[in-house]
Amino acid sequence: MNKTENSGSEAAVQQLSDDDVGNPARKVAVPLLSVLLLLIVWYAVSDRVSPYSGRGAVSAYVAQLAARVPGQVTEVLVQDGDVVEAGTLLFRLDPRPFELAVRQAEARLARAVQSSQAGAASIISSQARVAQARAQLENVRATTNRTLSLERRGLVSLADADNARAGLLSAEADAEKAEADLQSAILELGAQGENNPEIQAARADLEKAQLDRHFAEVEAPTRGVITNLHLAVGQYVAAGSAAVTFIDARGAWITADLRENQIGHVVTGDEVDILFDAMPGTIFRGHVQSLAWGIDPGRPYAGGLAQNQPENDWFEPARRIPVRIELSDSLDAWPAPVKAGGKVAVVVYAGGRNNPVSWIAAGLLRIKSYLSYLY
Repeated sequence: MNKTENSGSEAAVQQLSDDDVGNPARKVAVPLLSVLLLLIVWYAVSDRVSPYSGRGAVSAYVAQLAARVPGQVTEVLVQDGDVVEAGTLLFRLDPRPFELAVRQAEARLARAVQSSQAGAASIISSQARVAQARAQLENVRATTNRTLSLERRGLVSLADADNARAGLLSAEADAEKAEADLQSAILELGAQGENNPEIQAARADLEKAQLDRHFAEVEAPTRGVITNLHLAVGQYVAAGSAAVTFIDARGAWITADLRENQIGHVVTGDEVDILFDAMPGTIFRGHVQSLAWGIDPGRPYAGGLAQNQPENDWFEPARRIPVRIELSDSLDAWPAPVKAGGKVAVVVYAGGRNNPVSWIAAGLLRIKSYLSYLY
């Protein structure tokens, strides 16, 4: 009896083995499930140790340069794609209305000064120097603040920052000297001239006319690039209306969108590997400069109250938080083929580089860098 039972059991086991051997679906399903499980584990672990994003873009400081005064364009001195230095004249408005306004203001000031029995020539020339010095100081101050901001992030050398500070001090000294010369000319009028409201009003009108004449010539605020140029001679531009698109060549960074569950361990200073689509096969080094503190979820409002979000999807798409990334090298090493708005892929080493997950993530990004030759 036992012998018969043992024979039956062996036959059943043999039958199951034969079923396994003869079932090709089982042979395929087991490896596929194993690979799927491995991918799920990798997806969860890598998001926290070495988060990856292929949704990065090159960002830059883009300024819409405009004239501060209205007028008709008489000269456009740059072309689309030109690289210009700080102070380069970009375009000029018709100077005749501004010259006329200056002459009228000078005449009013001369009349006011003559009524006080004093000469007007020294005051007029001193006032012109004050207007020019103030305009120059304003431009230098903006450029210096920009340079010092880059220095704090380690993107310009200490020598460049020192030169910017020295230039600002020089511009401030020139402005103070011009003011002192003007005050000296006014004091020559005596107490009556210094406190004469008619002279003070005429001085203010002259300074405004001189500044308007200066602002009729628009210059590049820093070193940068002219792009998407549509300005033409004869075009009338209003005060403050965008006339030239200018990209500051001294400032660029990467904005990468990471899902909320990827940024749990990401902090400022984390190392980053960067792949530009414009530079296939090359991996650049960078670091996390900052994480955005908030985004707009796009919630609509009606009657002062928030509305419910429409439920069109079974699973709501993940929210993504912008992370600002900068190259570890100076801006002089920024790759020339990379343009503002270009596509970027990044791996952030939130857990450092010395772990198996980071090694694998770096290897996968390296493979992607070679594949980017194809698409």
